[in-house]
Amino acid sequence: MTADELRARLAEARDGGAPGRFVEAIPFARFLGLSVEARGDELVTTMRYDPKLVGNPSVPALHGGTMGGLLESAAIFALLLAPETTGMPRIINITVDYLRSARPIDTHAAAVITKQGRRVTTVQAHAWQEDRQKPVASAHLHFLVQEG
Repeated sequence: MTADELRARLAEARDGGAPGRFVEAIPFARFLGLSVEARGDELVTTMRYDPKLVGNPSVPALHGGTMGGLLESAAIFALLLAPETTGMPRIINITVDYLRSARPIDTHAAAVITKQGRRVTTVQAHAWQEDRQKPVASAHLHFLVQEG
């Protein structure tokens, strides 16, 4: 898929309210089994359970890298689909807090843009499984967002 095709899918997702079409075009998102759903004002990213995502089979628990990938992806999707974002976000840094063991089931994440500057944007993301009040991980992310 070319950059122009990706931009066209992004525009379609923003205008038509179909964020899933955009996510399907990203190979990493497909590998993790990510899907996106708009729930009111919020965008929820879901990582479908797959045995390849387990990092510790003796517990079993999802791999921390997949949790970080879910949180980063949720933040990027929230940024890309926000109307105030005009450029492609590039990650500056991410800090992940692993709060409890993530069981081998579907995991959900949502992100909130906490500060949108001219060049740098700050995002908070949280991941949970069955109970949103019991998050399994959270992340604090900074993105470089420039026009163009």
